[in-house]
Amino acid sequence: MLWNCLWVLLISMVPVIELRGAIPVGLGLGLSYPLTITLAVIGNLIPIPFLIVYGGRVLEYLAHFPRFGKPFRWVLSLGEKKVAKMKKTLFFGLWLFVAIPLPGTGAWTGALAAITLKLKLRESFPAITLGVLTAAAIVSVLAFVFQVTLF
Repeated sequence: MLWNCLWVLLISMVPVIELRGAIPVGLGLGLSYPLTITLAVIGNLIPIPFLIVYGGRVLEYLAHFPRFGKPFRWVLSLGEKKVAKMKKTLFFGLWLFVAIPLPGTGAWTGALAAITLKLKLRESFPAITLGVLTAAAIVSVLAFVFQVTLF
């Protein structure tokens, strides 16, 4: 059972897959709903503070390279353009964006959005956490209704 718990925790840390994949895997491995959801949420949130705190520095460092820095400069400039327009709705927008359990959304992408918008951890982490909890609830209900498991 310990290995199954570790799998769920690790799968939920992987970008794109995140808890959308970890919850069905955990249920398929025979773990209970509460344990699976808890492990998936914790695993999904573990890398986020590190991404938000250090990701901006990495993007800025990579943007300085003339040859391959163009996409990184574009990502950084995108955030600068959008901050002024979205300041009032950032919390709810980030929450809803992370809450949608589809590929291309989620905690990792929410962290990237927070980095590009130059949000601090204390500003973005609560919204990302609520989004992850909402996504976990949606995926869990869908898994229960459709009995979706990978095994």
